[in-house]
Amino acid sequence: MALSTLIAAVFGGCARIQELILPTPNVPSEWNALLAEVRAFERRIGFNKETENFKAVYQEQGSYAMCGYAPRLQLPYSYQDPLIRWADAQTEAECRAGAGSDDMYFTTVEAIGEIGTAVTSSMLEGKLDRFLYLVIHEDCHDQFDLPYGVEEALCNLIGYKGMAAFTTQKYGALGREHLAIRRYAGKQTELTRAVVDYYQQVEQLYTRHARKEITVDAALQARARIFANAERTLGWHKSAMNNVGLANEMTYSRHYPLAERVYVAMDSDLARTVAFFKEVDKRKPTPAALKKQLRITDEKSVAFVRAQEAAIVRTIESMLVSR
Repeated sequence: MALSTLIAAVFGGCARIQELILPTPNVPSEWNALLAEVRAFERRIGFNKETENFKAVYQEQGSYAMCGYAPRLQLPYSYQDPLIRWADAQTEAECRAGAGSDDMYFTTVEAIGEIGTAVTSSMLEGKLDRFLYLVIHEDCHDQFDLPYGVEEALCNLIGYKGMAAFTTQKYGALGREHLAIRRYAGKQTELTRAVVDYYQQVEQLYTRHARKEITVDAALQARARIFANAERTLGWHKSAMNNVGLANEMTYSRHYPLAERVYVAMDSDLARTVAFFKEVDKRKPTPAALKKQLRITDEKSVAFVRAQEAAIVRTIESMLVSR
């Protein structure tokens, strides 16, 4: 065994032991200094567009509420699919009141991209891994102008790889903080793949129902089993998963494997990966050109959402082949 391989094996073993016994650190009280260091790291990997994110602090704003509805036996393509009715509800009770017979999805998030999102009390009271993920992911959105279905996956990839690289530099490969972040990033990548699998299971089920191969009751029973398995795997509360939640998760997951392929093709170099996708951004077809080519008039239609993502995928694949 080569010396480098032996050292990696020993360090890997130590890391696994420490990950089992060391809890994830909280966000440090001097979070402003940490944020400045993260921003310096972001500039080194090519985040050169200014962002308004996290310039304000909302101690009273614990989180941002999200409420959405979708038919029980129709699976939206993503969170942009008009099949989802997004509503302005601040509590779960308010959201539930408008559900009718539809699936109801209510959650709260610590930050929202492309709105100059603030530092919220839920971010500061949380764990270091989540804080770093949110900062890098939301700042990533301001660097690109890609379709959300591509950008969410890309910014997750950059978030997971970036937070691990940042903490390696700041805390060292065996630092408690880095081990927690590496554990978080690795787990989230695994869950991304699980989301794709569960989405495909539900999609196939609803296709069978639409073809009248199974009854409504049989479809509802089968989907309940799939959702229960998804809840256990993804760590959701019991009976919380439904069409809206799964479609929302899929928005971040569908193109993650492709983003990961690019990262590997760039020799796992974040700066090169960011540069690659900035070039994709330059080469992408304009919405007007795409609508004219495909004779689509409504940019909010799911047909346009899918077509725009497909065009970006073709651009990425072409660039990878021509390297």
